[in-house]
Amino acid sequence: MNGRRQDNQKNADAAHRENIQKSLQHRLEIARAKGDEALIRQLEAEANYFH
Repeated sequence: MNGRRQDNQKNADAAHRENIQKSLQHRLEIARAKGDEALIRQLEAEANYFH
């Protein structure tokens, strides 16, 4: 039972991380489209934190 709970937590953690990365990527695409250099640098720094 405990092993299954750990697997579920790992899966949830991985899904959460993936969602954060997708959101960051989308926000970065929008910032690039708008030409917002300050926001681009900020989002790139945030994305690097997750890599």
